Amino acid sequence: MKSKITRRSALSQIATSAAAVGLVSSIPGQVVAADEQRAKLKGNIHHSVSAWCYGSLFNPGRNRPAKMTFEDFCRECYRMGIESVELLGRDEWPIVKKVGLTCAMCNGPDSIPYGWNRVEHHDDLLAKFEKAIPEVASNGFPNIITFSGNRKGMSDEQGIENCVKGLKRLMPIAEKHKVTVILELLNSKVDHKDYMADHTAWGVEVCKQVGSERLKLLYDIYHMQIMEGDLIRTIRDNIQYIGHFHTGGNPGRNEIDSTQEINYPAVMAAIVATGYKGFVGQEFVPKRPDPLASLKQAIEICDV
Repeated sequence: MKSKITRRSALSQIATSAAAVGLVSSIPGQVVAADEQRAKLKGNIHHSVSAWCYGSLFNPGRNRPAKMTFEDFCRECYRMGIESVELLGRDEWPIVKKVGLTCAMCNGPDSIPYGWNRVEHHDDLLAKFEKAIPEVASNGFPNIITFSGNRKGMSDEQGIENCVKGLKRLMPIAEKHKVTVILELLNSKVDHKDYMADHTAWGVEVCKQVGSERLKLLYDIYHMQIMEGDLIRTIRDNIQYIGHFHTGGNPGRNEIDSTQEINYPAVMAAIVATGYKGFVGQEFVPKRPDPLASLKQAIEICDV
């Protein structure tokens, strides 16, 4: 979920960029109307992209001007045939809608270390999600992300029990508003030391015990390659519990081409074969000089 850039810091910068409506794009004339020049993709995969990975384009640094506005970035995504820019908050939602995109995964009020695995968090999280979920629904977006929290010495069994207690309390509001709460699976070996939901079986057990179609898993292919491998078999066996996918090249969480070890065309073909109709979100951190070229390549790789 993070490389040298953290998701939290990048998302904060995106919000700042979205508010800076006066920022002038460095590529004038290239941003087009939403009904022009859109790439024709195969349609078997619904493509999304995590905005935080591209913050270097539209967030000015101390010695680096922004290359485009956040709206410019969204329009470039639209032209590639991408349907969603994700992991956004309410400040960015109007922009993606203006451009003709959706937000396939909205930010939630919890965080990676602070989640449902501690009962003392439940009242706080419930109140915040009860406010957030109707906002997601009123904008027509399908999903909101959530996290288990860190272990801090807690057993897996206790963590499951606690998450189930809290999420069962949340499900009536998710079901009422038809918004799916997506519990993310992350690796605890490299990027997120001590994170609890670090294996598919753990997340599946939480979903089974909660027993609602409005709770699913975010199967991050990069993270689960690190923790488990055996990607295709695991996806096939558990697809009914998966509501979203993320990509990333391993090792490094960079471009998803032949410079890394995951066979993304095969994984995407396996996902399509299951009948999955949700989104696949590109969440790699580009390391090449042209991040948009890396994103375009990734969409072509995954468009099976």
